[in-house]
Amino acid sequence: MDYFLIITVLVTLSAIFGYINVRFLKLPNSIGLMLITILFTLAVFALSFYDATLLEAEKKIINQIDFQKVLLDVMLSFLLFAGALHTNFEQLKVQRWPVLVFATLGIMVSTFLVGTGMYYILQLLGQEVAYIYCLLFGALISPTDPIAVLGILKKAGVPKMLETKIVGESLFNDGVGVVIFLTIYKIADSETGNIEFLPIMELFGMEVIGGISLGLLLGWITYRLMKSIDDYDIEVIITLAAVMAGTAIAQYFHFSAPLAMVTAGLVVGNDTVRASTMSEITESYVDKFWELIDILLNTILFVLIGMEMLVLSFTGHYIVAGLLAIPVVLLCRYTSLLLPINFFSKRLDFVPNTNLIMTWGGLRGGISIALALSLTGEMHRDLFLVITYLVVVFSILVQGLSVGKLVKRLGSAK
Repeated sequence: MDYFLIITVLVTLSAIFGYINVRFLKLPNSIGLMLITILFTLAVFALSFYDATLLEAEKKIINQIDFQKVLLDVMLSFLLFAGALHTNFEQLKVQRWPVLVFATLGIMVSTFLVGTGMYYILQLLGQEVAYIYCLLFGALISPTDPIAVLGILKKAGVPKMLETKIVGESLFNDGVGVVIFLTIYKIADSETGNIEFLPIMELFGMEVIGGISLGLLLGWITYRLMKSIDDYDIEVIITLAAVMAGTAIAQYFHFSAPLAMVTAGLVVGNDTVRASTMSEITESYVDKFWELIDILLNTILFVLIGMEMLVLSFTGHYIVAGLLAIPVVLLCRYTSLLLPINFFSKRLDFVPNTNLIMTWGGLRGGISIALALSLTGEMHRDLFLVITYLVVVFSILVQGLSVGKLVKRLGSAK
């Protein structure tokens, strides 16, 4: 099966499921698409008892898709640039310090807490898993997914100030989370087992500083090019080239492509740059183009997440571990946010129950699954993949559906 046919099948399924959701279920797209895809896959399973043709075809499609490579190396850059491009820069500027702390210290603390909690839970379940591998799980599950968050918060009625904190954190903690994961992965994959501090810090510094610096440079070049002409067609293509070329450069130099794309998107999308570089028609075309890219890739992504259940090895112990991981992940996120929220709430205007809303509204998504897929067999890939999948499905279907109701019940709706 060639790539064109695979893409055709995915886009067609996305269109059909999207239509069903908009026409009948009327759920946020990310929730509706995942729910419909899971139900479709379960129906295919049931049908396979009589005729396995459809099941085999679906498995063939999934097995030929490198989910980790497709999401982390291709889709993520486009999605993060689109998300950053439409982020309220002025609000983000006001909330920059809490967002920075949430996306760095918060992720580090959560990684340690989740890893420690899962280590003892797995021991109780009779699963002998090394602590370093549990930390790997903590690193891949701690970042909230901007792709899931952006789509759902728009309909949840979250106040703008709080929405900026959650969205801003999600945009940046994604890149930071990937870097932390890669750093721990390098330690876990070391043949000697010795931790060399300098190479680890070099890797961390190159990914973070290199990614942000590249993003700033890309944003500045894009700004200068767009300012020197007035042709909306070419200006849209310039933004597309910035993402594609920037991603390729980041991968070549081992910089963080997610951080580069978020930074570039914020530079190009902020109101000052827009006013000085884009005509009204150019701004409209740029926004519409990236909204379409965002919607299309989001749709395909959540269909893929729903179909990924075909490649999982569901066993009793794995399912129990996954169900226990859900409250552990939520509790650790709540705990990791306590200190920064208490610190900044005295200096900035925080809405009531910020910690509770940020905990429940911090959704996990495809990035966590993609990172789990990159684990090796020695790192207990099958176990952590099932645990991750259950946490992600709960996060999107249960938390995503109820975050709006939680905001209204707590009296924090705008």
